[in-house]
Amino acid sequence: MSKIKIIPFGGVRENGKNMYAVEVDGQIFILDVGLKYPENELMGIDVVIPDWEYLRQHKDKIVGVFLTHGHADSIGALPYFLMDFNVPVFGSEMTIALAKLAVKNHKEVKKFNDFHVVDASTAIDFNDVTVSFFQTTHTIPETLGIVLETNEGNIVYTGDFKFDQTATKGYQTDLARLAEVGSQGVLALLSDSAGAGITGASSREKDIGEYIKETFKYQDGRIVVASVASNIMRVQQIINAAVAVDRKLVLSGSDIEQIIDTAMDLGKLKLPKDLLISMKEADKLDPRQVVILETGKMGEPIKSLQQIANGDNPKIKLTDDDLVFVTTTPSYAQETEVQKTKDMIYRTGAEVKFISDDLNPSGHANQNDQQLMLNFMKPKYFIPIQGEYRLLDRHAELAEEVGIAPDHIFITNKGDVLTYENGEFHVGEHLDVSNTMIDGTGIGDIGNIVLRDRRVLSEDGIFVVVATIDRKKKKIVARPQITSRGFVFVKTNRQLMKQSADLVEKVVQDNLDQKEFDWGHLKQDVREKLNRFLFDQTKRHPVILPVIMEINQHAKKKSKGNNNGEKKSEKANHKKEQHHSRGRGRKHQTEKSKQKK
Repeated sequence: MSKIKIIPFGGVRENGKNMYAVEVDGQIFILDVGLKYPENELMGIDVVIPDWEYLRQHKDKIVGVFLTHGHADSIGALPYFLMDFNVPVFGSEMTIALAKLAVKNHKEVKKFNDFHVVDASTAIDFNDVTVSFFQTTHTIPETLGIVLETNEGNIVYTGDFKFDQTATKGYQTDLARLAEVGSQGVLALLSDSAGAGITGASSREKDIGEYIKETFKYQDGRIVVASVASNIMRVQQIINAAVAVDRKLVLSGSDIEQIIDTAMDLGKLKLPKDLLISMKEADKLDPRQVVILETGKMGEPIKSLQQIANGDNPKIKLTDDDLVFVTTTPSYAQETEVQKTKDMIYRTGAEVKFISDDLNPSGHANQNDQQLMLNFMKPKYFIPIQGEYRLLDRHAELAEEVGIAPDHIFITNKGDVLTYENGEFHVGEHLDVSNTMIDGTGIGDIGNIVLRDRRVLSEDGIFVVVATIDRKKKKIVARPQITSRGFVFVKTNRQLMKQSADLVEKVVQDNLDQKEFDWGHLKQDVREKLNRFLFDQTKRHPVILPVIMEINQHAKKKSKGNNNGEKKSEKANHKKEQHHSRGRGRKHQTEKSKQKK
């Protein structure tokens, strides 16, 4: 009997960052390696990726990475993963093309080329496990579900999916294949829960395309359309609408041009000639002839829209006649940012329209779709994935409604190890799986302490104290200087600044008077006493940075010379002493200069 483990490294009790490991008899199969965009409290963090420390300890067991589609929540962390693991990567033609783009932008792994294109007819043998695929409907072409055929039954990972009977070629779900996989016997189903909160029917992509076209048709001014760059279906609908109403299209965003070129080369996107123009050309046209497609950094348009609304984008300035048309559905983690963005755009005088206000454009299965997938698969065990806890819990309830036993449903957390032994799944050991945060070029070097400091800085500001001491004479050379940023306005709080300086002067002097002087104790003493005083006065806790400098005032005095030879000798000695005394303090050099004169 095979021993099977299923371990979620992300994608459960959160939005995005999908990554699941399935271990069968010592072979580890990685299903997606995604990222997520940070919640509001992760200040300054660019993206969040899974923590795969456990996999580093078992890297020899990994046989490959299997990707369902090319969105960031499934492939975004791949470049970082390949820095640690040199393993083959499998996915559809479009998915692999986007994965190559992601890897190419990271110099550490840009030469990696162990990619393998698969499709719904592919089957790959790995000893006692066969990996096969089935096509599903999503907002990007050639999205695949993954099947691991084991001796105990199939383990099925749906990836992102929905059912849409109007889907065009390349986006259609292979219903016959789903039935075939289900008839073979499904031991465990890992299924997309992101749409478990959608009670009504999802909007058909055909209807979404018509809605975009109608919006373009009845807008008199310029249109700035916000979309995710890798949402190929939405990009095609925007292109079709621009052509239908005889508007030219401007591409704005760091990723969009590469993605469009890649999709066109593969025949996944149709772009008429002479449709694209530059921003300079657009400025010369009537605004009623222009559509700007804004995708932003890493494909997410919300932050980019904020820059435009703030006037920080040198190429796009919003006017009263503009329409900002958001055709993407932002993640729940960005709800606050979305509302703030709306307000910022309205302040410019432009109009704002969200497609989600009138339609349900989600690329994820609604409740009916989720139950239909369960009925196709008829799994013995069910693991809802891809969503916050409330969505996983709702998906579990939907599974019970179609006959899945409650004790055969597992709502997992990151690091839970579902182990199949003696014919049953149970939650075994738990791995310590945290988030790895990416900030600029730093990978994982930002932890809870740094985030806490950033939060404190944003809320209470910083308080810098600079004092200069002469340790040998046990005295303070210069009265403490205080600088405040984001704490209080100095000009209207001079008394507080004076009292703070008096307190620091006393604390420093007390430490100098002690027999055993310790730098660490001095700085900590300043922090603690000043923090207590400032809280008593303001009820705030700023970040306090004490800077203590030491100066040596002991300068050797020289007598004046009475003749030219003595003066030359004194001048030479003075230069020599100046050379050796660099770094001992400006006052030392000043005293010698005065004496020379």
